[in-house]
Amino acid sequence: MAASRSTRSDFRGKQPARQARRSNTNVSARIARDSQPKSRRGVAKRNLALPFSPPEDWHEPSEECDGYRVIVQRPGEGYRHVLTPEDVRERLSQLPESFLVDLEVVQFSRMTRKKQSLPCYGMQWGPALYLYPIDETLVEYFGQPPTPAIYNESKMYGGKWNEGDGGYWTLTWSESAIRDFYLNNILIHELGHLLDDRNSSYIDRERYAEWFATEYGYRGTGGAASRRPKQKVKRRHHAC
Repeated sequence: MAASRSTRSDFRGKQPARQARRSNTNVSARIARDSQPKSRRGVAKRNLALPFSPPEDWHEPSEECDGYRVIVQRPGEGYRHVLTPEDVRERLSQLPESFLVDLEVVQFSRMTRKKQSLPCYGMQWGPALYLYPIDETLVEYFGQPPTPAIYNESKMYGGKWNEGDGGYWTLTWSESAIRDFYLNNILIHELGHLLDDRNSSYIDRERYAEWFATEYGYRGTGGAASRRPKQKVKRRHHAC
């Protein structure tokens, strides 16, 4: 099985973006003033000199695991889970069975005060994948403009960036876009980390998970073609 390591931050050494928790945009902008948009995949590093302290609810690996189970926690006030257990099971059923052999738990985690300051969309730890809730408005606030990498990634799945009058930035998702992002990017990326039993360095593990998510998530569901807005067909009638 892949090493017990959580995932995923695309830009090391920077503080994660703080998610706005109020509808008042001026307050939200002040809260996020020094934040920078990031992919918001959780990264937890194990210090072997310290007692074992998992970053999430730890699920002990089972030698007699027959399939995986789904655990749903309450998302927290002002937050919502993007997917349902049925969504996850349906999406994972489309992958080769061999990809799911070591998967034992998919947990819809709760939002806590600590996680509000270190927000992420998803994480892998041991035999478990964790999916985190998002603000129920589907609007995220940032104090700085997005980097080209995160701008392009979110745009690939339909996220829309806008710069506000106060210098803050918003990332707005539609219902279909955020579902696509979680189903075909977050979930598949974290599964890629679980399957990666070759790489040990952060960079190599991220490179593999990014490839896996692109190959089995984005391209596996049609790539850009399937995500273009459908054009309305205009019927023209010609006189005989």
